[in-house]
Order: sequence, then C-alpha cells, then structure tokens
Amino acid sequence: MKKVALTVAVLALGLAACETKTENAVENTAVENAVEADAMAADNAVDNALDAAGNAVENAGEAVENAADATADATENAAQ
Repeated sequence: MKKVALTVAVLALGLAACETKTENAVENTAVENAVEADAMAADNAVDNALDAAGNAVENAGEAVENAADATADATENAAQ
C-alpha cells in the first residue's frame, strides 16, 4: 500500500512539474512572439523613416535642379 501511495505521489509531482514547464513554455513563447512583433514594427518604422528621408532628399534635389533651370531660362531671356 505504501508503494502505491508513493508511486501516486511521485506521478502527481511529475505531472505538476510538466504542467509548470508547459505553462512556462507557453509564456516564453508569448513573450518571444511579442518581442519579435515589436522588433518587426521597429524595423518597419525605420524603413519607412529612411524611405521618407530619401524621398525628401530626392525632392530637394529636384527643387534645386528646377531652380537652376529657371535661373538659366531667366538669364537667357534677359539676354535676348
């Protein structure tokens, strides 16, 4: 009878340990997924910011080019 009680107690402790490990694994997975999602969002934000900065630089370059063309045209028209 003592062997049966001891076996049941050991099995119960083993199941409890497994349940705790499973809960920890689920929690760890949730944390990892949240961290991964945050990292991906940050990466997307950086990409978007870099794209916007690149577009701004490109637009500024085009504005300078347009101003240079306008100056050249004005100089040519004044010479005529």
